[in-house]
Amino acid sequence: MQLKNDLILRAARGEKTERTPVWMMRQAGRILPEYRAVRNSLNGFIELVKTPQFAAEVTVQPVDILGVDAAIIFSDILVIPEAMGCPYEMVEKRGPTFPKTIKTEKDIDELRIADGETDLGYVIEAIKLTNKELAGRVPLIGFAGAPWTLFSYMVEGSGSKTFSKARGFLYTEPALAHKALEKITQSTISYMKAQVKAGAHMLQIFDSWAGVLPPQHYREFSLAYIRKICEAIPEVPVTVFAKGAFFALEETGQLPCATVGLDWNMDVAESRAKVGASKTLQGNLDPCALYGSFAEIEKATKGMLKAFGPQRHIANLGHGVYPDTDPEKVKCFIETVKEYRHG
Repeated sequence: MQLKNDLILRAARGEKTERTPVWMMRQAGRILPEYRAVRNSLNGFIELVKTPQFAAEVTVQPVDILGVDAAIIFSDILVIPEAMGCPYEMVEKRGPTFPKTIKTEKDIDELRIADGETDLGYVIEAIKLTNKELAGRVPLIGFAGAPWTLFSYMVEGSGSKTFSKARGFLYTEPALAHKALEKITQSTISYMKAQVKAGAHMLQIFDSWAGVLPPQHYREFSLAYIRKICEAIPEVPVTVFAKGAFFALEETGQLPCATVGLDWNMDVAESRAKVGASKTLQGNLDPCALYGSFAEIEKATKGMLKAFGPQRHIANLGHGVYPDTDPEKVKCFIETVKEYRHG
């Protein structure tokens, strides 16, 4: 199906665009009352993720309500550990928890390599339904967590400020860590390939906990596996978003991906110099900027657009939009991007 708006894909490929495309991480979610209405009709978050028609409905909401240039499938990065035999629960106000964690070689041996089409069929079905609903209005982004980020949850058992158990594992059991990371990587490749086959126009790899690792460990235990995933999926543009990994921007720029996501701590000019001219950059307004007045949001957004320049940029926040953000402020950010023209 011919896309009516392919701005984001052209920007990712480095083609000329008449304006900067814009979408937001976590746009299909808690900021919208329409999302909360769907979620409240179900038994919580996981049921929403696993019910294709509802996942598709909330994926399309931000396109209809906010006017973004892309939809991102409503799911969670933790569907992969679950498909591998390491299920998670979503605890209100605490986030994800894992009743069973990885501690020993036996635990890793028991993990299976997930099949994207069968084990994660509910996400694949949601992608197909979403594309029907979008009817070519905008592209659909698929995604997965980076292997290190998934591994860190599977070892730690929940989110953490330090991820000391997961980081400690890399020092005490490096060979076992690699064994687990390889299984996670193979599962992720299968899952992302299935997303592309189902109609995802673009993919994003979220390395949410990249920034907790020292540089040498990041190279060995994260970047190496992200590279494998990028190499395995040449069919569509891939974005790598490694939060906090400012120390690895040069190496991230050498990955076979189309776009590098920047968080709000990363300086635009410095990042461009490190990543190089052959990649598109995505980001990177501080999500807290959306707490400001409409005039302040407009000023901050224009400042960001000016810093990135007219080409090879996809406008986004430097992380996911926060749940208590006023949707009208979000619209102000999106409209400012859409109306801005580089002089």
